[in-house]
Amino acid sequence: MNRPSSVRRAAIRLPSTEGLRAFEAVARLGSFERAAHELSLTASAVSKRVSSLEEVAGTSLFTRKANALVLTDAGMDYATRSSEVLRQLMAMPQHGRTREASGRLSITSTPTFARQILAPNLSAFTNAHPHFDVELLIVPPIFDYPATNADVEIRNGDVAASGGILLMQDVVTPLVSPDLLLRLPPLRVPGDLRHAPLIRTPLEPWSPWFHSALLDWPEPARGPKLLDLGLTFEAAVNGHGIALCRPSLVRDWLTRRALRPLFDIFARPTKQYYVLADVQQQASQLFVQWLHAVCSDNAEGGLDLIHDELRHLQDGIAGS
Repeated sequence: MNRPSSVRRAAIRLPSTEGLRAFEAVARLGSFERAAHELSLTASAVSKRVSSLEEVAGTSLFTRKANALVLTDAGMDYATRSSEVLRQLMAMPQHGRTREASGRLSITSTPTFARQILAPNLSAFTNAHPHFDVELLIVPPIFDYPATNADVEIRNGDVAASGGILLMQDVVTPLVSPDLLLRLPPLRVPGDLRHAPLIRTPLEPWSPWFHSALLDWPEPARGPKLLDLGLTFEAAVNGHGIALCRPSLVRDWLTRRALRPLFDIFARPTKQYYVLADVQQQASQLFVQWLHAVCSDNAEGGLDLIHDELRHLQDGIAGS
């Protein structure tokens, strides 16, 4: 006796499109992290989607090693088939979608990030996507402020605890204006900073860099204290002290050599920039992908400028 067709269909589990997209990206890029960046998701979300796909497939698609992901034989076959399925889905006609979706895209950001990252670059996004009306709201530069109703929230804090999408791996290092550098005693090693004014801000504590520089020092108790990162950088540019800076946020001043590095020593800051966004919405997804590329370019470009300046200084010392 034949079973009803409805019963037969209930036994079939089909892979989700999002699972296939995640698997295809990981197989192609070889990393959950790189796939997460491309898809504007967290690495954890990508890993969960791949694990769900493996449950549907009934087999492991990757061999997970310490520093690499390797496709299994079943995974290689699945990758070929899933790529073809995704190509066919993309080729299907999308009736009624004659142009890009339109609407308002609301964004919240801390002041310094908005001034140093968004303001110089935002026109590139709006020119590429003129159908979106971008609205930017500045929020206080404090950690873990309450959630807003914005489509994209740019924050600086604990990305792992928030489940957000990391924008870039920032580092910090001391920077000084050329004028102040001439007025200070020689700063040849990190310990010489005891003779220099250090600009303080609770938004960027010195402790991580002191640790990287092998200095058993507490947070500075003296020197100018500011509650805004942008003002901290401005104070350093104007020679009021040495500031702990993120190359991504001071790239313009590094380009103009208004700020110069002292040591080839960097530290990971206690907080990183990340976004909270519903990447299932087209506007949010496009913006997060664009912003991640901008942030990566700023971070890498700022570091390159610092390394170039340090090499220039070393060449000058060697030639003297």
